[in-house]
Amino acid sequence: MSKIIVGLSGGVDSAVTAYLLKAAGHEVVGVTLKTWIGAEGEFSRCCEIDDARRISYKLDIPYYAVNCAGEFREKVVEPFISSYIHGMTPNPCVLCNRVMKWERMLDFADSQNADYIATGHYASVVHLDNGRFTVKNAVHAQKDQTYMLYRLTQEQLARTIMPLGGLSKDEVRSIAAAADLPVANKPDSQEICFVTEGSYADFIEENSSEYRPQEGNFVDESGNILGVHKGIIHYTIGQRKGLGLAMGRPVFVKSINSAKNEVVIGDNESLMTKTVFCKDLNFQSIPDITQGESIRAFVRIRYHHKAQPAAVAQISNDLARIDFDDAVRAAAPGQSAVLYDENGCVIGGGIITDPSVK
Repeated sequence: MSKIIVGLSGGVDSAVTAYLLKAAGHEVVGVTLKTWIGAEGEFSRCCEIDDARRISYKLDIPYYAVNCAGEFREKVVEPFISSYIHGMTPNPCVLCNRVMKWERMLDFADSQNADYIATGHYASVVHLDNGRFTVKNAVHAQKDQTYMLYRLTQEQLARTIMPLGGLSKDEVRSIAAAADLPVANKPDSQEICFVTEGSYADFIEENSSEYRPQEGNFVDESGNILGVHKGIIHYTIGQRKGLGLAMGRPVFVKSINSAKNEVVIGDNESLMTKTVFCKDLNFQSIPDITQGESIRAFVRIRYHHKAQPAAVAQISNDLARIDFDDAVRAAAPGQSAVLYDENGCVIGGGIITDPSVK
């Protein structure tokens, strides 16, 4: 039996994770990382301490809350704001998992002489025949969270347990109810944890010293002015609603040019592409792709995207080119492209980028 640190968010998934590991005979310690406290004192949805403490009391396990708010703002919130200001659509959970949650939980595990950390993610950690660790798709695809975990390192994965990879959400809630856990019926959180009120744009305006609301032009693909937008942070690739353009046909955000403060508008066909580039590469099931080599993979370009077959080649030190068999829609810079093998294991991935934009 091992000593395991369980990250308790205050939700049902992490609660059941702690319950299952204790029931299996492990020594379990609960910890919540206090990552964000809003202007009105509200906690992030990833650190609801009162519920986490109630869960620990019910399970009779030690519980700690660790303050990481300053580091979280520096490493997660500020890059999120900067990306939006520069016309990208970031996914902060991808970054947070690697540079905040896993780093701080493993630090805490070391301080407690614990062997492993555990989380309530719907995924499984797999130790492959080649000696490497990766994450594998959850059995129930609708809850799979591997997309958010592709940046985890080998050292992090080697000390990670994810007990929920083979369970459905209904099964998790049934386990919680049978164990009389106080969060058995707590609703799932759907949005970015630290945007507790209002829209992303509202959050950026309230929390950025760099951004000032600035109107600019909607333009077509030839540069013709179509109207005035209210600031590029209000838009993302593929967006149709809320543009305020009377074009007489459906139009969408095709791209965002932050240098010119322009939002480029096109039709649905203009959103389709067979080639996507990504940077900031991280690999799990393999060490790397040799420059000039091409591998086959199934690739997701956003969280709810169904993985599509593609050829992937590393064309420079930190830039990969993905050529899809069939065109994909609305590949947004700032989102991640995540590569999977035929068994649903993560090969690796990177941040979608436009290599022509410096």
